[in-house]
Amino acid sequence: MGIKIKLSFWQIINMNVGFLGIQYSFGLQQSAVNPIYDFLGASPDQLPLLNLAGPLTGLLIQPIIGALSDKTWSPKFGGRRKPFFLIGALVCSIALFLFPFSSSLWMAAGLLWILDAGNNTAMEPYRAFIADKLDVSQQPVGFQAQSFFTGFGQTLANISLFIFPMIFIGTTGKLPTWVYASFFLGAVCSIASVLWSSHTTKEIPPTEEELQKIQEEPLHVYTPFIDIFSAVKHMPKVMWQLALVYLFQWYALFCYWQNSSKSIALSVWHTTPQKDMKLYSEAVGWTGLVNGWYNIVTFLCAFSLVYFAKKYSAKFVHFTCLMLAAIGFLIFPHIENKYLLFPAITGFGIGWASMMGIPYLMVVNDIPKERYGVYMGIINMMIVIPMFIQTITFGYILKHFLNNDPRLAITFAGVLLIIGAVCTLFIKTKKVELSE
Repeated sequence: MGIKIKLSFWQIINMNVGFLGIQYSFGLQQSAVNPIYDFLGASPDQLPLLNLAGPLTGLLIQPIIGALSDKTWSPKFGGRRKPFFLIGALVCSIALFLFPFSSSLWMAAGLLWILDAGNNTAMEPYRAFIADKLDVSQQPVGFQAQSFFTGFGQTLANISLFIFPMIFIGTTGKLPTWVYASFFLGAVCSIASVLWSSHTTKEIPPTEEELQKIQEEPLHVYTPFIDIFSAVKHMPKVMWQLALVYLFQWYALFCYWQNSSKSIALSVWHTTPQKDMKLYSEAVGWTGLVNGWYNIVTFLCAFSLVYFAKKYSAKFVHFTCLMLAAIGFLIFPHIENKYLLFPAITGFGIGWASMMGIPYLMVVNDIPKERYGVYMGIINMMIVIPMFIQTITFGYILKHFLNNDPRLAITFAGVLLIIGAVCTLFIKTKKVELSE
């Protein structure tokens, strides 16, 4: 890879603007898709399986795209990573545009598979893009810039769920009209923000030796699988340690996202989707505002975590942030005043800022630079495998051990985050020197 030139803060921001659209899309998945399933008649224990698209597409697509992008160089289409996140953003936009036209539960589930395929195609190369472009001293700012745009994009998505129902009244087809507005805005954001970053930031060309190696190793159907197997076989120990943390962390988050609307509906409005759909719609709107708030917290504190990671280590920062998130989850289901939900979820906002950036600092120095793509894909496998496990196991747990009570699901998530935080303390990391 060519020489890495230090970028200004605003150049780093420009290269990460594309994350805004990708994360707006993820924000809709987290806060709007499950209520849409509710509107279309899903029962609580069906939701985990209906959310299977996210983990399964991530498990299949991200490492494959990572391995392919490691061995790609196309000046015509922008370089090594850009062709993949441009294609991913385009697929996202199409799926977001079509999603509100879902006329049945399984049509919505099918479109979620397409949406997730696009999101995962765009997401993985973007992580490697940061590692490619920035030197060690600037990578923390780069990864936390992605955390910033994660919070900002998901804030816009969640606030749209609160504001648009007041503007777009009534229903269109089987869904409220505001669903169309939120998803159409997401379709525009997804492609426009990625085009901005692609236009403003050039990739570093490979050296003559790297280019020759790429040309000497033509891609075959089985190439990514060989690369993934080889990378897992030689995976640094720190990544195995991070995988254990992720097992509890991401299982917990899926429990929260699937059940937050129904938990708020029960604890504040004392209703369910089956009892009173109008009251439940109010709860969904308020959930959008609450989730918007934790994402505001995320983008407000994202860059401050770089300072704390420098002073105390990335491991300690992540442990502290997971504990704050866990405390928030444990308090959340017991709140009956809708305004007190905001301070309760603030801890998760801080935790979310760490989750979207800090773990990458723990491992990036142990990863060979020529294999950033495949290893970033494997890290994302560590995210989606717990989600996959959650989708096939949590329906049973919720029905038989938690009495189909979404409030207990949030409590369960809090306990898992505490376990994940303790596991973080056992990670052995290299100290990263950050730029001033």
